[in-house]
Amino acid sequence: MAEQPSAPDGPLIPMPALTPAALRAAVAQIAPAQLPSFVEHLDRAVEQAAAQSTLAPLRTFLQWWGEFVAIQRYPARAARLRELEAEAEQATDRKAVRSALAEIREVTGLPHHSPLREG
Repeated sequence: MAEQPSAPDGPLIPMPALTPAALRAAVAQIAPAQLPSFVEHLDRAVEQAAAQSTLAPLRTFLQWWGEFVAIQRYPARAARLRELEAEAEQATDRKAVRSALAEIREVTGLPHHSPLREG
């Protein structure tokens, strides 16, 4: 996977195909410390798929690592996500948690509904 020239806040690499090989290459390039987790997760997904006779665990694996790569290939976005996760963990009131979670949803592109009840 070749690096593409980008603006200072552009992606480090193009978005890879959602295949184990392409995602492994991307993780190796942009987050090499995560390779053991990638391999362990892939092994578990393969075992679960075989045991359950379904591709669902593999699809979940590809989606999870595809989202990981989509975020990590933008260093500023990845850094902000880590900051927000720490803020949410350390928050002592609901308002702070909601605020951090709202921005996490923006960074990750998750739906805007929240499992936290108002009040």
